[in-house]
Amino acid sequence: MEESHAPLFDVVEEHLDAEQFSSLHWEGSLQDYLDVAQHNPAVCRNAWQRLLDMVEYHGCESPTQRGAPPRWKLFDDPFNRGRDAVFGLDEPLNQLVQIFRAGAQGLGPEKRVILLHGPVGSAKSTIARLLKRGLEAYSLTEEGAIYTFTWNVDGEVVESPMHQDPMLLVPVEARREVENRLNANLEREYRLEIAGDLDPVSRFYYRMLLERYEGDWKRVLEHVRVKRFSLSEKDRVGIGTFQPKDEKNQDSTELTGDVNYRRIAEYGCDSDPRAFNFDGEFNVANRGLLEFVEVLKLDVAFLYDLLGASQEHSIKPKKFSQTSIDEVIIGHTNEPEYRKLQNNELMEAFRDRTIKIDIPYNLSIANEVRIYRRQFNREDIRHTAVAPHTMEISALWSVLSRLEDPTHPNLSLLQKTKLYNGEEVQGFTSENVREMQETAEREGMFGISPRYVQDRIAMAMVMDKDRIGPLDVLKNLEAGLKHHSLITNEEVRKRYGHLISHAREEYEEVIKHEVQVAVAADGEAVDRLCGKYIDNVKAYTTREKVVDAFGKERDPDERLMRSIEMKIDIPESRKDDFRHEMMNYIAALHIEGKTFDYRQNKRLTRALELKLFEDRRDTIQLTSLVSTVVDPETRDKIHVIRRRLCEQFNYDEKSAEDVLQYVAALFARGEAKDGTSEAA
Repeated sequence: MEESHAPLFDVVEEHLDAEQFSSLHWEGSLQDYLDVAQHNPAVCRNAWQRLLDMVEYHGCESPTQRGAPPRWKLFDDPFNRGRDAVFGLDEPLNQLVQIFRAGAQGLGPEKRVILLHGPVGSAKSTIARLLKRGLEAYSLTEEGAIYTFTWNVDGEVVESPMHQDPMLLVPVEARREVENRLNANLEREYRLEIAGDLDPVSRFYYRMLLERYEGDWKRVLEHVRVKRFSLSEKDRVGIGTFQPKDEKNQDSTELTGDVNYRRIAEYGCDSDPRAFNFDGEFNVANRGLLEFVEVLKLDVAFLYDLLGASQEHSIKPKKFSQTSIDEVIIGHTNEPEYRKLQNNELMEAFRDRTIKIDIPYNLSIANEVRIYRRQFNREDIRHTAVAPHTMEISALWSVLSRLEDPTHPNLSLLQKTKLYNGEEVQGFTSENVREMQETAEREGMFGISPRYVQDRIAMAMVMDKDRIGPLDVLKNLEAGLKHHSLITNEEVRKRYGHLISHAREEYEEVIKHEVQVAVAADGEAVDRLCGKYIDNVKAYTTREKVVDAFGKERDPDERLMRSIEMKIDIPESRKDDFRHEMMNYIAALHIEGKTFDYRQNKRLTRALELKLFEDRRDTIQLTSLVSTVVDPETRDKIHVIRRRLCEQFNYDEKSAEDVLQYVAALFARGEAKDGTSEAA
């Protein structure tokens, strides 16, 4: 990579955009703003409409499976290189976006509090954070431009304390006609409406100036300057966050503002709006979004404020009348708090005015792995080598803990996990999976949090700084269960420990398969074996002879065919059906001008590899790895296997050596058991 020798100051200057700064600091009269709105009516959107447009601005990926929801790209975290990306929650996130859509159209959700509900660590706060970041970034674009106004009265410049829409300066008598003109130019599925009244401060100046100019509205507007602004959580503009404190210390002024006692002496009255700080979280979040952290820990009195804010779009600051607000309110809570809400009859009004969206844990291994890799990416952990399958086996254990035991007698919990991960399990279809998911409503609402697994992976990295593997992490996961602060039920603790052994056994099966593939990794040999199998099946189904390489005819090799078919669980009673189905399939491909490729059938490919492995296993003498004396010829063969592991499965030399040693010990242990049982 070529180094840049430009001074750092110049590098910084290259990233500055004076034109954007000028655009973001546009100012003009109300007439100028009305001209802007006439050409771009979307600047007059309410908070729900703006939030929907922001999500759609980032776009979505169409689903690959029929009936699956789209993936909204906002939740890939385009702002921070994916560090807060949300995986495996496409269904509830799409449900959330559709609620925004309904609210934008004024169909009812705009009068509700959105409640994200789920277990700890299920990304509720992350979703809210991405929505807030999205609004911040969107307000900096031309598509997301948003405007407010200031008063210039007797040399004093006063901002609209709640950054209200300049359209609220339009007299009520003219609003309907203005709305019609705006909507005529609006290319959206929703309709614009000028709703609400000026805040107490703006109302004070508006009335004062109307009296001064004897009702001349145009003269009043000479004191108004409209300006563009941007939403910012840090600057407390358009985005608010409220986190409940101890009940004794909760004060409603944190939500609706408080008297500025230093200004009472100046204005002579504590009910003068100029002597009031409209800086509560409801005030701050006007035109944008307000997040309530652990909303159900709010004092009951606070919840009534929340109900009025959502249902009536107004709040009641101390000493003032109802004040209009325009914002989306999102709260989140965990399961225990929500159960308390359900059992509290006094909270019925709140339950009736909330839209609950369940945010469960991941039930897909692949998506759980993406969560772990997001934190432990190669850039951040250069000092520690992570062996293949480390994240996958950790994710497997996590997902196992979140599933209910299957009700089907022929399905194990491990197989159910694989089905949920999109893998094939003989005898089960995608329709079966959908039925399982629909009947198991509680799945994903319990189990191990991703945070716990991430903490234990980090612990393994600290303890084994050079490299970690699946067995290291499983050991740490199991050890940490004794001190897990959220596991108070001993039966649950035992279950999680038992699932560790399931994950370990699955890892052993995976690496045994990889070693078997490495031993049988002669592609031409697998092709020849498949060709030989197909030739024998064809001869068997057509009642013909097989012609060998020397031109001699012989009967189909039943032993060969069965040795392969048994590895894909084809019973003796079904062998004829299976062979005819195979030949019919190949014939159908031939009619379509296509060629049969065994690699497209994972089960058949696996069976061929296993057969080839068994044929070669004795010559490789893999179990000799656990011996201290190995002849040079065997050592060379093992070196080839190790190299194949590195090339095919992304092992490094040390990890490949560790896997070979471990698998060799497994095979040696298996042979010892076989020998013991035979002797017995």
